[in-house]
Amino acid sequence: MDSTASASFASLWDEVSGTQPDPDLWVVIATLAAALVVVTPHGLWRLSRNAITIAHEGGHGLVALLTGRTLTGIRLHSDTSGLTVSRGKPTGIGMILTAVAGYTAPPLLGLGGAALLGTGRITLLLWLATLLLLAMLVMIRNAYGALTVLVTGGTFVLVSWVAGPQVQAAFAYAVVWFLLLGGVRPAFELQAKRARGGAGDSDADQLSRLTHVPAGLWLFLFHAVSLSALLGGGRWLLGL
Repeated sequence: MDSTASASFASLWDEVSGTQPDPDLWVVIATLAAALVVVTPHGLWRLSRNAITIAHEGGHGLVALLTGRTLTGIRLHSDTSGLTVSRGKPTGIGMILTAVAGYTAPPLLGLGGAALLGTGRITLLLWLATLLLLAMLVMIRNAYGALTVLVTGGTFVLVSWVAGPQVQAAFAYAVVWFLLLGGVRPAFELQAKRARGGAGDSDADQLSRLTHVPAGLWLFLFHAVSLSALLGGGRWLLGL
């Protein structure tokens, strides 16, 4: 019985970690266009930005745990804002890295996804994304946040189990393009808010208080990470 279970697990792992054929170039271009459509117009972005908020707050939460802080909960709101609460030393490298992780998480996740797709690991990407969403769901502390993560995670499960290889590939590429493109816009939005005198408690401002480095330099870091991830990830996705 143990040998049967081991064989089944090995077979499942081979299926998940194995490579799949790259989609045609037109599919890659089409998914890029689709991602642009949901990121650029304000109305669609107002809706799709919820997914970027999931990645943003998930980044805060994951780095908080990795740096030894105690993650107490994550809240996602209908206005696409979010809040991640962790306990621990209020200053120091752990708090700094946790604050940095928000705006950098979506583009870096997109870059990691592009690296997986560049090696043909479409199934592995879908499964890893599903596992991350399930782990995040445990820490959600409000109904809207739970619904948002459940819908997002359910979409990944549905595509992973029901859709054929071509649909899975198109979905995976669309998600990664969305993270890369959608990871760029929030930093510009934050910059615009700060220029108007708003967002005084933003991640950049918190980092400024923690490090005594001007918030503008932290904004520059967010821009640098998101744009570099877009360029690097885009090259991988396009096979350049």
